[in-house]
This record gives sequence, structure tokens and C-alpha cells, in this order.
Amino acid sequence: MIDFTPIARLAMKHRVKAARRWRGSGIEATQRKELERLTRAGSRTRYGAKDGVEREGGRLPITDDYVVFSHALPLSPYPTIREAAMRMVRGERDVLWPGQCRRFAQSSGTSDGKSKYIPVTNDSLKFNHYVGAGDAVAHYLCQYPDSRMFGGKGFILGGSFANELTLPPGVCVGDLSANLIDAVNPLVNLFRVPSKKVALMESWDAKLPALVEGSRRVNVTNISGVPSWFMTVLRRVIEAEGARTIHDVWPNLEVFFHGGIAMDPYRHAYAELTDPGRPMRYRETYNASEGFFAVQDTIEPEGMLLLLDAGVFYEFIPLESYDEGEVWPEAVPAWQVEKGKIYALVITAMNGLWRYPIGDTVRIESTDPLRITIAGRTKHFINAFGEEVMVYNTDRAVMKACEKTGARVDNYTVAPVFAEGKRHGRHQWLIEWGVAPNDSEYFADILDAALQSENSDYQAKRAGSIFLDRLEIVTAKKGLFDRWLATTGKLGGQRKVPRLANNRDNMDSLLSMNG
Repeated sequence: MIDFTPIARLAMKHRVKAARRWRGSGIEATQRKELERLTRAGSRTRYGAKDGVEREGGRLPITDDYVVFSHALPLSPYPTIREAAMRMVRGERDVLWPGQCRRFAQSSGTSDGKSKYIPVTNDSLKFNHYVGAGDAVAHYLCQYPDSRMFGGKGFILGGSFANELTLPPGVCVGDLSANLIDAVNPLVNLFRVPSKKVALMESWDAKLPALVEGSRRVNVTNISGVPSWFMTVLRRVIEAEGARTIHDVWPNLEVFFHGGIAMDPYRHAYAELTDPGRPMRYRETYNASEGFFAVQDTIEPEGMLLLLDAGVFYEFIPLESYDEGEVWPEAVPAWQVEKGKIYALVITAMNGLWRYPIGDTVRIESTDPLRITIAGRTKHFINAFGEEVMVYNTDRAVMKACEKTGARVDNYTVAPVFAEGKRHGRHQWLIEWGVAPNDSEYFADILDAALQSENSDYQAKRAGSIFLDRLEIVTAKKGLFDRWLATTGKLGGQRKVPRLANNRDNMDSLLSMNG
């Protein structure tokens, strides 16, 4: 196959140059321009003209002034727009965004237990999702002049359409990745595997062997997907070929564009699957159902660069003041965030989400340029004992414990165990091992110490075991998390095991299945 990498590098170079303008005052100027572009389009919708929220004059202001905008609209979590979103699903035009939307990303439900249907408009595809994917590649090619990733094919692992509703003709509901694969320019299919037919298969029992068969004899140079699920696919490919590492099957594999969940807990597993003598690079992306928000733009991870001109206006609510029931919380725009602080992320975007809290928390790693890391979910944390443990704390602690013990963790979840009898409260970890440690109690000691080093509040509560006992580990049977996800209807390429919970609902359900 001809190597088209030099052509791709030249064609994408302008996006790297655009990102260089997002420095200093360019952050504010770029985001104000996006805000005006969004509000101008929104004023042509039913939501902007008369529906949805109470506003002086009854219209969405066309403005680049953040104060005017934020005072005109309250926060709009999904329950407040569910009715409008369902009107869009039924084919109504100009509801939350101009025109008719025919694609929807089905995402996890809110507190009312229903699925969320996130609009995937033509504008959000064109100006956000595909731009973000291109930016991830552009920065990579700029930093690695030796890359030949377009000398072969990319293995893009996605989900499927799962239309559980009665839909109008032409309307698609399913995973975001299924929508992206289905709507992509046909020319892109010349550079990717598997075939669209296989990529969109609904049954994962049938899809997994088809993915292996459709890729094992192809010159794969790059892969994209969720680390936990892709690990399963790579192991199956290696097994099918009777190989030792994935580079024995795909010798030109050079980069993994990953997202969805943190990579750190899986680095040891991927090191075992790859040839240490060959270059293998890992690039993080932040592509959610609600939008493509950030890409890694440095060789050594320093956080992800927030995409400031890709059809999204960002707001940040300090985590300590975040309250899901508060419609007028303290929030700041992108140009007013503070380095090192954790915020709940709020977006206004070309999919018709207006001041929408997406449920993620981010940590500001740099303010110029604006780089972030994903800290966790607003609901996925443990603060049962005042310890305020976030997912990024537990992910890093797992990585440290694995490095010291040689163990490998394939999946985990954590929940509190409250004080009972003479025992203090503690954290209970349910872990599915890829490689079990020789001594799980020793691993628990190392993990507990690592978590204390990552989180000073946890360390304070653990001091002398006066308030909080050492964490405990329960070993999960092989495949437990997959079986549990299947019962929730969330098994697939975009699967995400809830890492942390402030209650025991998920844990008790998993333990019941674990016997």
C-alpha cells in the first residue's frame, strides 16, 4: 500500500498552527467567537426563541459576552431537556439546534433510570467530532516525522446501533462510535478496518470473532478505542495467529489513540501484548457522546489540549461548589480557570446542548495553553468518610501497586463499607485480575499506601486507622464485569465499568453475581 502519511501530514498541518493561536488572550478571543457562533444559531431554534427556560424578552441573546449569556440561561442537565430531545428523535425540526437531527448517541441514564439520547447533528459531526479526530492525528504526525501510519490501515473499534425505540425512517440511535463510523466520508474506509458491516454488528458474541478475522491479516498501523475492550480484541488476535505479541501480527503498529477510560491501569497489560523493541505510542483523546473536547498535543503526557474552536463553549464549576440541583452555580469561562483546580465541566455545543453539565470533572494542568486531565465523574467518587477520593487517585494507585508487585488489574470497582460493630469504615475493592499477585494482602497494603500518597484526605482519615481501616480486596471471577455489564445493556466497545461509587448499589449487585 502506498504511504499517504506525507500527504496527510501536509493536509493537517493547518490545525496544529491553529492550536498555536490558543495562547494568552487567544483563549478568550477564540471562545468568545465560538459563543457568538453558537448563540446566533441557537436563536433560530424553538429553544432559543420561546421554549425551555425563562429569559428576559423570551429569546436567547446573540452575544459573545459570557456574563450576559450565563445570566440568561440556567444550567440544563438532561432531565430538563429530555422532552425536547425526544421531540427531535421523533423528527421535529429546529428544537435544540437548527434543522432536523437524524442521529442520536444513546448514553447511560440519569436518576430517573432512562437512557439519554444525545443529538449528533450534522454540524456537531462536521465541526466537532471529525475535527477532533483530525486534530489528534495532526498533533501526532507533527511530533513524529518518522510515522508511517497512513502506509497501512487503522483499526477503529466501535459500538453498534441499538434502536430500542420506534423510530421515524432514517433516524439512528446507538453508540456514538457507531454514528461516527456510519456517517464518515466513504474515502476514510479505504484506510480503516473492520468493514462497516462488521463494525456495526450488534451482537458482541458474533462481532468479536468477526473483528479478529477481519483484521488479523491486515497491515494495521494504528488502533483507536477504549483500552479495556481493545485489550480483549488484541489478545484474541494474538491467539488466533499463534503469536507472542501483537507486533508479531502487525509489525507496523505504531500508535494507540485511546479514550473513554484512563489508560494507566492497563499500561502493564499493553506492555505484555507489545514488542518492547518496537516503537509503540499512546495518545489520549477526550471524545464523549456530548462532544470531542481535547487531544494530547505533547510527546510526554502533560494533559490534553482543550479544543477551543471546535463548536463548543466551555464553562467550569469548582468541584467544591458543584451541586446537581443548583441551576445558577458559580461558574467561570475557559479564560478564568486556575491551574491545579478540579472543575465540573459544562458545555454549550452544536448538538443543541445549552449550558449542559456532562457529568465529568477535569483538572486544569495548564492555563496557557489550556490543558486538562479527566479527574472522574461528578457521581463517581467516594466521600463516605470525608476522604474525597476521585477516579484519577485510584487509577494512579492501581498503577503504582501493579508496578511494585508485578500484578495486572483488568477491571475494578470500589465502594464504601460503613462502620459496623467494632470495625471502622473502609473501602472495598472488587478486582478482576489479568495477572494475580502472589499475595493479595500484600497487594492491598501497597495499594492502600499508594492511595494515601495520592490523596491527602484519604491519608488523614487512615492515620493510625482511627477513622478508616485499610482497604480490603475481593477477587472477581474471570469475566464478572462483562457479565454484569451485559445485564445492564452496556456491554460493548464503549463499555465503562463505574470505578467509584458513594453507595453500594453496584458493588452489591456485582458481589451477588460473583457468588
